[in-house]
Amino acid sequence: MKKVNALKVRNRLGEVLDELERDGEPILVSKGRRVRAVLITPQDFEARFLDRQAEEARRRMLARMDQVRAGRVGDADSVEVLRGLRGYR
Repeated sequence: MKKVNALKVRNRLGEVLDELERDGEPILVSKGRRVRAVLITPQDFEARFLDRQAEEARRRMLARMDQVRAGRVGDADSVEVLRGLRGYR
């Protein structure tokens, strides 16, 4: 990973972004002696963060479905219940 200081990012943002796009490697942005930020490509962002958020939402939804299933009475599924209500066997 390349490391640049915040002053270079401020003065030459276009060049830094072109380098990021060309190399695809994350760029550490430092201020003083500490790393304060990391620049990554949109593809890396999607792969690392958006997919993770979607997976977390999926897990929450599945957990909620398990809670709803746990609250039902009996072993009949919805099709069997509808057939019984309609008089079918």
